[in-house]
Amino acid sequence: MGNGQSRREMLAGSGAAMLAASLPACGWAQEPPKRKLGYAIVGLGSYATRQIMPRLKECEHAKLVALVSGTPEKLERFGSEYGIPKTHRYSYAEYDRIRDNPDIDIVYVVLPNALHAEYSIRASQAGKHVLCEKPMAVSVAECQAMIAAAKKAGKKLMIGYRSRFQAHNLRAIELVRSGFVGKPRLITSEHGFTISPNQWRLDRPLSGGGSMMDIGIYSLNAARYLAGEEPIEVSAMESTGKADPRFRTVEDRIDWQMRFPSGALAACVSSYSSNHNAYRVTGTEGWVGLEPATAYEGQQMWTRTKGKTEQVTLPVPAKNQFVGQLDHMAECVLTGREPIVAGEEGLRDMRLIEAIYRSAREGRAVKLAKA
Repeated sequence: MGNGQSRREMLAGSGAAMLAASLPACGWAQEPPKRKLGYAIVGLGSYATRQIMPRLKECEHAKLVALVSGTPEKLERFGSEYGIPKTHRYSYAEYDRIRDNPDIDIVYVVLPNALHAEYSIRASQAGKHVLCEKPMAVSVAECQAMIAAAKKAGKKLMIGYRSRFQAHNLRAIELVRSGFVGKPRLITSEHGFTISPNQWRLDRPLSGGGSMMDIGIYSLNAARYLAGEEPIEVSAMESTGKADPRFRTVEDRIDWQMRFPSGALAACVSSYSSNHNAYRVTGTEGWVGLEPATAYEGQQMWTRTKGKTEQVTLPVPAKNQFVGQLDHMAECVLTGREPIVAGEEGLRDMRLIEAIYRSAREGRAVKLAKA
């Protein structure tokens, strides 16, 4: 390399300083404000209570101040554990009262997919900023309504794409953008797990669909952020054993391809009956891949160029993906900048999900109009 930087240094970066610089940030015009912004968590399921709420204790710019749940026992248990006063614990029937609580700056909607639009829109109407889990909603029309509500209220809307704050994913994006693998030609992106029966994800009225609306969105979003461009055509095939009682109303597996303007292709998998968590970008000069790629922890990266395969070790970042995501939203509220995964990002994914479902249903490739 012309500047004397070794290949290994390029792969791993120059330590913590490089990694910190690569993390998304809104930037500060002056010293960052001292006050931490208050999050209200809406929905106290496993993801909220095991992954999100514990991480708020580690945030620089955010803290947990309120809880919303339809289960009084959860409100009592987690309210006591996190020191949330009873005045800041809400049932769903009381949800709109968040308008009157100045301690709540941001509402994080962690509910089944079909409830995302309603509770996000009501939060915007209550004058609160919104962080909503992915998928953003269950239709393009709902996504557009969420964006419109946030804009009308003059509030931020961000979607919970946590991998965009994870160090290995950020490094993979950097390597592809830098030309490390040459011109990207093929992206493979596979996500799936063996789903247990009797849960809301298998109930179409709540989930909006099967694996594609759950684990498949990781394959879809990763292919897009690795390609750095939007696809112009999708072609999909569904494989679902309807004799399996888990899949009475939703799909099991969808395989699809996306064609990009540059000529690059993405081959993606979404599955509820096989285990996958990996992606690879293969270019004219080599490849970069992660497995696991988008797990809660334990990401591993490999690269191959000039006939040599190497595992890449990154320094431990100051913030993990959950803390990074939570603080990014707070920083953007404080500075007025737009989140890197604003509502429009969720809308783009939902447009593609609708096209993927249409392609699988009609058995043909679907060309995509420019957004």
